[in-house]
Amino acid sequence: MTDSAEMTTPATARTLTGRVVSNKMDKTVSVAIERLVQHPTFGKYVRRTTKLLAHDEANECREGDVVAIVECRPLSKRKAWRVAQIVQRAEAD
Repeated sequence: MTDSAEMTTPATARTLTGRVVSNKMDKTVSVAIERLVQHPTFGKYVRRTTKLLAHDEANECREGDVVAIVECRPLSKRKAWRVAQIVQRAEAD
């Protein structure tokens, strides 16, 4: 099996953008996806966060980076996304 089959993505693959909150794992980053949801009773918009694990083959993502992730086949129990590109690097402290 070749790695090129994994790198090709169908046109219908979902793409999300989020912020890297943890890169302490090997070849894996934790990405927080934020979305606004309207409260059913009060109508106020509430910020909801979903954390997803994404595959980072080159270990190049750092905490605070904004990344685009794309859906792929399950790579482990909780990891079914991979980093497509780094949209914005985190500012160096």
